[in-house]
Amino acid sequence: MDLNELRSLYLHRQSCREFADKKLPEDLLTEICRTALLAPSATNAQPWRLIALTGEKKEEVLPALQRLGMNAFASRAAALVVVAEGKNGGFMKVGALLKENEFVLHDLGLLTAHLVLAAEAAGVGSCILGWRDEARLRALLGLGDKTRVPVVVALGYPAEGYPVREKKRKPTEETFSLLTHRSDKA
Repeated sequence: MDLNELRSLYLHRQSCREFADKKLPEDLLTEICRTALLAPSATNAQPWRLIALTGEKKEEVLPALQRLGMNAFASRAAALVVVAEGKNGGFMKVGALLKENEFVLHDLGLLTAHLVLAAEAAGVGSCILGWRDEARLRALLGLGDKTRVPVVVALGYPAEGYPVREKKRKPTEETFSLLTHRSDKA
């Protein structure tokens, strides 16, 4: 893959909120998740766990994502992938304290980005769902009380004719600087 192909993937990937009524094969769902798990992490700790849900289990979890009418479209998704905090090594915990930076949250963000891009590369639409009842999710999935679940990703094939929207981005000058001299400032 070259940079132009990667850019094309980025330009095509978007939040999908209209899914086709089409099952996502379990082997493809597993491969998307396995590919996402190649994401980098601080000290290679891989402090995460992906939990893919389909069928009855997906239906059981949906109410924890749809309070106050939010995420209604997720009912039509073929699968949900829960991005949860996994085991976190002691080195990472010490580093987080010393640097006042919870690397695990950055790592979970990287994993989520890799997940939605892997799905897109496989022709599967995705939408990152931040609105959730985290305590209810933990209970339904049998996760510990302290396990954080920052996002759930809805996956499925986009509905027929679902348009790829043009990316609206701030001007590059507002979001990127190239500094080459000691006196340069961002």
